[in-house]
Amino acid sequence: MVEKITANRFESLDETLSQLNREDCSIIAGGTDVMVLHKSRRGVPPKIPKPIVFINHLSELKQVYQHHKDLHIGACCTYSELLENPLIPFALKNAIKTIAAPAIRNRGTLGGNICNASPAGDMLPLLYVYNAKLLLRSVNGDRMVAISDFIQGPRRVERFHNEIVTEIILPYVLEDSHVVFEKVGNRNADAIAKVSFAGFVRISKDRIDDIRFAFGAVGPTMVRSIDIEKKLVGKTIPLAEADIAAIVAAFDKIIRPIDDQRSTAAYRKTVALHLLRYFLSMKQYQPN
Repeated sequence: MVEKITANRFESLDETLSQLNREDCSIIAGGTDVMVLHKSRRGVPPKIPKPIVFINHLSELKQVYQHHKDLHIGACCTYSELLENPLIPFALKNAIKTIAAPAIRNRGTLGGNICNASPAGDMLPLLYVYNAKLLLRSVNGDRMVAISDFIQGPRRVERFHNEIVTEIILPYVLEDSHVVFEKVGNRNADAIAKVSFAGFVRISKDRIDDIRFAFGAVGPTMVRSIDIEKKLVGKTIPLAEADIAAIVAAFDKIIRPIDDQRSTAAYRKTVALHLLRYFLSMKQYQPN
């Protein structure tokens, strides 16, 4: 017997929100994660237990614009669309180029990557060091939440069933900031990360004004410590070996990866700390 699936595709965001307020549904943007999460054996349609609501076509969720210098990115912008947009930071575009293959980038969305809340989510380390905020909308109105508060654990996010993530907001970053993203996998792209790392630093007259780090795939969520980052503020570049060693040792205590089919915990931890040491050992940082 063929199972019946209820699917909805409304013309506006308001209609979509009304449906979500009436019924608990599975939201599909690009579908690249939802389809994998509910996949069945080969040749059999996925079993999605709830009614489906498609949102990838909604124009309200596909805008990219600046407001008070902050960058607002529509949650349903695909990776391919973001690669073509001149407002998207260079570091984000570099990370997008490591995601899967072009066919997936044509479907996958930034909002979907966030709501999937995978510990290996490709874009998440960068969004953490950008201090990204998320705008959620429901029939009751809007609310804003920091990405670090939104993602609670693997596949767990702070979203009510009647809400949609509508925008990702990157607070204004001074132009002299240096941002890097590194992903370690079996291949440069088309591979899930074994470890990922994002670093952010802003320097004024050889002194660190602001510095941030985030690690992916080495814990249930992104690993970041503002307390450890603060220890480097005011330090002079290049950093002394003692300062670098102290920061690496501090992260050594809080990075707790696991063994799985992609890698071992020992490998992940070693690589993560090497990436951190490499970033801290740079003699100079070029704004990007």
